[in-house]
Amino acid sequence: MAGHTFTTGEYVVYPAHGVGKLTGRELHEISGHQLELLVINFDKERMTLRLPVAKAQAAGLRALCSQEDMQKALETLTVRTKQKRTMWSRRAQEYENKINSGNPCSIAEVIRELYRNQSDTDQSYSERQIYQAAIERLGRELAAVERIDENIAVSKMESILKAA
Repeated sequence: MAGHTFTTGEYVVYPAHGVGKLTGRELHEISGHQLELLVINFDKERMTLRLPVAKAQAAGLRALCSQEDMQKALETLTVRTKQKRTMWSRRAQEYENKINSGNPCSIAEVIRELYRNQSDTDQSYSERQIYQAAIERLGRELAAVERIDENIAVSKMESILKAA
């Protein structure tokens, strides 16, 4: 998203934390240099991030994805894949990396691969934790893109998974 000018009040995606709201810009003087910072508020985490404008692109800050890109991510939920046979620790790291990439389709892959009927007792605690992190992350962006409640967004994704 080279050249995107972020405006106060817009929702943005910071890969490591998900959807936040750009609440302002601040000028700070650090070691004699003026530094312009984007102030991003993540309500769910009760966190405020100050990111130098010059580092925004390198940090992966982006605008919300388009309706079309979100549709592709939701379609990813329906594609059946073969279960991987690698060790759980390696898969867990791969899933964490996909979640933190901020890419909606990658996050959808994690959701799809870890989705189990909620009554399935074979799922480990760490699998449930990673699944929950992924569905919440994509749910927040879906909610922001479609201007719906996060719980509705998560229900919509779970309905797609059940139907697949």
